[in-house]
Amino acid sequence: MKLFILSAGLFAAGLANASLAGIKREQVLVSNCLSNKNVPTQWKNSSEYNTLAEPFNTRLVYEPYAIVLPETNQHVQDAVACAAECGIKVQAKSGGHSYASFSSGGKDGSLMIFLQAFNNVTLNQETGIVSVGGGVRLGNLANGIYDQGKRALPHGTCPGVGVGGHATHGGYGHVSREYGLALDTIVGLDIVLANGSLVHATETEYADVYWACRGACDSIGIVTKFEMQTHAAPESITYFDFEYSTGIYKDKDTYIETFLHIQDVALNTTVVDERISWGIYENGSLYKIGGAFHGTIDDFKATVVPEFLRTLPTPNVINITSYSWIDYLKLVSDRNAIIEPLTGYDEHDDFFAKSITVPEKDGFTAAALGAKYDYITTGKVPSFFVITNLYGGPGSAINEKDTEFAAYRDRDSLWVLQLYGNKPGNTSLPFINGLTAAITGAQPQTEFGAYLNYVDPSLSADEAHKLYYGEELYGELQKVKEEVDPDEVFWNPQAVVVSA
Repeated sequence: MKLFILSAGLFAAGLANASLAGIKREQVLVSNCLSNKNVPTQWKNSSEYNTLAEPFNTRLVYEPYAIVLPETNQHVQDAVACAAECGIKVQAKSGGHSYASFSSGGKDGSLMIFLQAFNNVTLNQETGIVSVGGGVRLGNLANGIYDQGKRALPHGTCPGVGVGGHATHGGYGHVSREYGLALDTIVGLDIVLANGSLVHATETEYADVYWACRGACDSIGIVTKFEMQTHAAPESITYFDFEYSTGIYKDKDTYIETFLHIQDVALNTTVVDERISWGIYENGSLYKIGGAFHGTIDDFKATVVPEFLRTLPTPNVINITSYSWIDYLKLVSDRNAIIEPLTGYDEHDDFFAKSITVPEKDGFTAAALGAKYDYITTGKVPSFFVITNLYGGPGSAINEKDTEFAAYRDRDSLWVLQLYGNKPGNTSLPFINGLTAAITGAQPQTEFGAYLNYVDPSLSADEAHKLYYGEELYGELQKVKEEVDPDEVFWNPQAVVVSA
């Protein structure tokens, strides 16, 4: 790999700038390169470094060698080119909500490129296509397109999540069964590649890059701008929840039969179409079915409620309320406002999470549900929750596409589970890993997968590739990786690697 030739003075200046004892030669080289190109950078001795470096998941703290704060595409290009020239690994940070802290590099010593200045949201009133900076957070995106033209996108409920990782690795939301994933709305991308070039990727331009970045962009490049096709925002959303207290956990048969009935409803074409979505939240004491219906309360009560409650135990609470689109987003985010600050975002948690995707052809069996019940109700249970979201079923736009459309595998799932333990330190790991193993182990005939946006840091690279992509899709991604990033500049512990 070609290296910069430095004079003694430049080498000493780089070492002083980095202010690190025992610094590696390549880090000194990249320090000089960034300085020479006037790339805005925060070093470890800089005033803002610690705040900028703090990850969302404080259980996994890594120290980037430096944090680049680009203000222009050229800054991103120069930063990537410098890192590539000097052998430093790179990862972009959009919102920083990576469950595994991969936006910090996934190890010490990477170069973090924090896109917080790329916060533009501009809607084309004629086409409905919105131009979105790579550092925009979901709340600001939703608010911006609604204010500019009463438009909406399918995306997650947490307003602080950045569009970059979310939309390039799925992007499930409560209207995804109607509109698809956030990933599915992408029609164009401005991407900085490993050689420092900036390309515009679409279905017809840099098509391989466009395909690969919709599913594995952390391994391919850095998106500085998204072009996304919006939809007309719903005039109203019917929110519903049926809430149970501890009673549902007191009897195993009731627990199993309750979910099996919900699963039957999920597949019932006379009840379910693309307008409805729901999730089941449980934490060992509370069991809550909650979701959204794109329609009126009267329609929901006439078509959905009777079948839902036909064989379910009587809920402790039934809530059915109509909201405007923005008020609904506030509700599910548990916020009074969804607009996030452009700088100084400061939300964190200490947790460990896993995910399970369940093929629609199999669904969950009584055996798997029974194993889940046994694991939750016996032994010492730490603080945790499980959310089981309806993903497939009749009319689901998510499952209408395949891996020819984008490098995203989960197009045949009925359910997607998030298993989340929020005890400090590593306390949650054995419980969450054990719960996952109990569920999947009781249904060995099913090939379960995992959802990439709930990235699991406990997986080896090979395990992650198998769960997230599968052998065939991963092989195709390796071909693109070899073409555009043969030196593996864009890296994290589970990134796509060049085949041997």
